[in-house]
Amino acid sequence: MEVSFIAPCKQSHHLPFLNFPSSKQPFKPIHRKEMEKVVFVMGATGTGKSRLSIDLANCFPAEIINSDKMQVYKGLDIVTNKVTIEEQQGIPHHLLGTIDPDADYTSDDFHRHASLAVESIVDRNRLPIIVGGSNSFIEALVLRDKYECCFLWVDVSLPVLNSFVSDRVNRMVGAGLADEVRGIFKPDADYSRGIRRAIGVPEMDRFLRAEMNGEDAETRERLLGMAIDKIKVNTRGLARRQLSKIHRLIDLLGWYVHRLDATDVFLKSGGDADVVWEKQVLAPSAAIVRSFLQQRSEDANRTISMNAITTPGPSLIISPTIMATSVTAATR
Repeated sequence: MEVSFIAPCKQSHHLPFLNFPSSKQPFKPIHRKEMEKVVFVMGATGTGKSRLSIDLANCFPAEIINSDKMQVYKGLDIVTNKVTIEEQQGIPHHLLGTIDPDADYTSDDFHRHASLAVESIVDRNRLPIIVGGSNSFIEALVLRDKYECCFLWVDVSLPVLNSFVSDRVNRMVGAGLADEVRGIFKPDADYSRGIRRAIGVPEMDRFLRAEMNGEDAETRERLLGMAIDKIKVNTRGLARRQLSKIHRLIDLLGWYVHRLDATDVFLKSGGDADVVWEKQVLAPSAAIVRSFLQQRSEDANRTISMNAITTPGPSLIISPTIMATSVTAATR
């Protein structure tokens, strides 16, 4: 399945209250009058989290905060699968490609920066959507700050997802993964810090050393193939670990999570996949978020269901006046 970023609610961007201030402006902490409402989009790598967050931000006045611990770093856009400027569709993205690649960015750092981003977004009467597969970052933010939270979990059956992520690695290699990693290669690099921890970097070490040492073409080709296979194995392992952590958040911490099964999307292609995405993932997600925004704060978490969402919710045609009012009221 090729991931496309469709925007069935794109008309919301024509509203006058949706003129985006620059996301590069410094954040200024604000005094909290009430608990802010925040939407979290969770899921294993490759399931379509970024697509859903962008589609939702086209349905609601919203901005996106990245919570992927590798995508926070500058550089290696192919390796870390950052959404492109085109795919962002004009939606402001925070903490995406902003951190020095050699820095050791921790959960504490994310908590501090994301909290300020949430406050900045809410201060503009917009909805914060936090998206990413680094559940430790999400957990650090939720457990330390008092937000009214709506959790959306994009799920895909592991056999289907494993096949997809392997194909995605092949596409990444075709897009220039090797050249990208070659650009930051250092023989004495520390693969336990910064962006060099990203899957796709340490796996290329032996191949790049062979290049540097002038090994023959056959050896280099063999080592490159081994590196690509290792990247696939490690990416599949990452997906399993991310799923385990999501189940932990549900089972041990008692988080209320909406599960959106996107498996059928990955079994289709082209326009058929888009139709299934809108029906089985985007429509119910938009309905859940709309209900979340319209609820009173004290009732919000009590009514969130942990069951799988399999049917589309109400129509995605949302009155601009009603939605503007709902987001303004709910995020303050």
